Amino acid sequence: MISKEQMGEFLNSEFPQTKCIVEAIGEQSATVRHAIGFEELRPGGTVSGPVLMAVADVALYVAILGEIGLFPLAVTTNLSINFLRKPSPENDIIGECHLIKTGKTLIVGEVSLYSEGDSKPVAHVVGTYSIPPEKS
Repeated sequence: MISKEQMGEFLNSEFPQTKCIVEAIGEQSATVRHAIGFEELRPGGTVSGPVLMAVADVALYVAILGEIGLFPLAVTTNLSINFLRKPSPENDIIGECHLIKTGKTLIVGEVSLYSEGDSKPVAHVVGTYSIPPEKS
């Protein structure tokens, strides 16, 4: 299993633009965190949709690479998000991913997004990733 430190180093190297921090990697699961500041807000004082989608996508990516190894060419083929409630503009966004199907060429997972400190999800995401040919 890949440690959260190894995954953090990989993300820093391969995706230095991400602001997500790996909190945990488990069996077919991962948790990531994204700090929220002025840059992440949209009019109306809420976290923007693209930020929420990015957190979900990174959570999926981390969970998947935790299963298949550090193969950077795994790519998103589908991402569907349901916005459930207004996230706090003051609290980090937490993404909790659980993989629900791990195949040879496709992996499907779901992510619940939370404002830190609130047990009610702000969004629910289902995503599919294509696995690189050299890994499948």
